[in-house]
Amino acid sequence: MQAIDIKSVTKRYQQLQALDGVTLAIEEGEFFALLGPNGAGKTTLISTLAGLTRADSGTLAVMGHDVLTDYRAARSALGIVPQEIVFDPFFSVRETLQFQAGYFGITRSQQLDSWIDELLANLSLTDKADKNMRQLSGGMKRRVLVAQALVHRPPVIVLDEPTAGVDVELRQTLWAFVRSLNAKGHTILLTTHYLEEAQQLCSRIAMMKAGKIIALDTTEHLLNAFSERILKVKINGTLPAAMALQRIKQEGVGDNIWHHFAIHEYADVERTLAALRENQVTITKMEVTEPDLEEVFLKVMHK
Repeated sequence: MQAIDIKSVTKRYQQLQALDGVTLAIEEGEFFALLGPNGAGKTTLISTLAGLTRADSGTLAVMGHDVLTDYRAARSALGIVPQEIVFDPFFSVRETLQFQAGYFGITRSQQLDSWIDELLANLSLTDKADKNMRQLSGGMKRRVLVAQALVHRPPVIVLDEPTAGVDVELRQTLWAFVRSLNAKGHTILLTTHYLEEAQQLCSRIAMMKAGKIIALDTTEHLLNAFSERILKVKINGTLPAAMALQRIKQEGVGDNIWHHFAIHEYADVERTLAALRENQVTITKMEVTEPDLEEVFLKVMHK
């Protein structure tokens, strides 16, 4: 079954075409990234999926449940961590999670309390459980948002910029927990401006621009199609003319010049180094850079 099924969805706000025929299918158990610049339509698409915004045309379904005609089941199957930090200032962390569970018809029970304790422990919130939400830092509040999205145990989890403006510790804690959820079969849809997160975590990536999906493939295929490995070397002296013709670029000035050579396979590294040795070139420093999602993103956005 497809965890998320979006077909030909459009949405216009006056003169702005926020979504322009978006079609996207995400399989159960995927860790999927939805990337794009500000204003690309990512949050609008998530809002239509959550039922906060109604599409002008097209259909959206979560775990086979249409978000309009079968909205109760669709909402129950979905947990969303929003960009904005929104909280009720009158409740403690534990009370906030208990009320959130109640919205999904989950009554107070030992099973619910055990699950809340597990969420608090996994998100390093146990010592904050009885603190009022107003007493928490911004990073702690964001952890509570994650717990709120998960308290009803949804099979599909949407993380909309979950690590924006938070510290390294939270990022590591959050991703360790989310990875464990994905390993247990939960489907994860991530939007983020930290492209290294998407590259490390997600098996497939879609890129949006001006309300359209303009790239959709596995992370590996996107990296191989739009980026490449680079051998970077610093040398003593001047690069011979024959080698300069093979170089794709150089950067730096004076004694701090890096020469870049394209590497299509790892065997190319030894071939390039052998050619440098044959030309009596002494290497003082060397790096091999792997394909980079940020480079892919920029190329796709400027196609």
